[in-house]
Amino acid sequence: MERYYSFPDYCRNTFGRKLYRIALDAGMTCPNRDGTLSYGGCIFCDEGGSGDFALKYDGQSIDTESIPYLKDKGKPGDYIAYFQAYTNTYAPLERLRMLYTAALSDPAFAGISIATRPDCLGKEVLSLLAEMKQSFPGKFLWVELGLQTMHEETARLINRGYEDNVFEEAVNHLHSLGIPVIAHVILGLPGEDETMMYETIQYCNDCRIDGIKLQLLHVLRNTRLSDMYHAGKLHVLREEEYIRVLCGCIARLDEHIVIHRLTGDGNPLILEAPLWSRDKKHVLNEIRHAMKEENIRQGCLKEK
Repeated sequence: MERYYSFPDYCRNTFGRKLYRIALDAGMTCPNRDGTLSYGGCIFCDEGGSGDFALKYDGQSIDTESIPYLKDKGKPGDYIAYFQAYTNTYAPLERLRMLYTAALSDPAFAGISIATRPDCLGKEVLSLLAEMKQSFPGKFLWVELGLQTMHEETARLINRGYEDNVFEEAVNHLHSLGIPVIAHVILGLPGEDETMMYETIQYCNDCRIDGIKLQLLHVLRNTRLSDMYHAGKLHVLREEEYIRVLCGCIARLDEHIVIHRLTGDGNPLILEAPLWSRDKKHVLNEIRHAMKEENIRQGCLKEK
């Protein structure tokens, strides 16, 4: 068992086995890119819409054996269709129905996880999600919402495009349908100190989210964040800073919340900073070591 409620632990407890995500790019866009809200997206988002490693998907059956990173991992029914790239409820309703139905009907998948914006969950979309959940009772449906921060000033700076109450309403609507919510939070956003990041964690607790993805801020080429970085207007977290903040976030997170991610991946072909994050295995080992040391320290303090 990990020293927090990890995603593998959750899968073993809930499904009796490990599950593997298959990231999908279903050809969506985003209202923060196409001019509906703004152009260019959030300042950290590259042209791939956070789906640089995603498999192009148009409802076809997935041959998991043809995916290199899944070699010798799992069998049919051990995978999650993760609609990752861009905003995956931002398309005509019938296209969404086709995509979700295809994935939920595919024997490769135990369920689907849909990454989207909280301001792209109108009544028709919510009704469709409820329909999907009812039509496939043997499979699960999760929604992942890009919160990033609870601080409105930071949200405006990164061009998030919605206020906190929109996130809160989306979580409430999804929970009323029995749909679990996974929040995405970025650590190291411009101008945020440790206290502000911990306040976002408490906000997630208060919203009663079901899962969280904690993401190190990556500076990617050809983004507005890259311009800020090269102008000397951005402090990029050092490895030891990130690990300290991450451990602080985990310590403050409600125990029932599943931690789906501890850091994330920046496309190495366009990653400008922090370069230490390229060695993800090393980073994860350092995180686990730091958490172990913290547990030992806390244990000693309790004994005294």
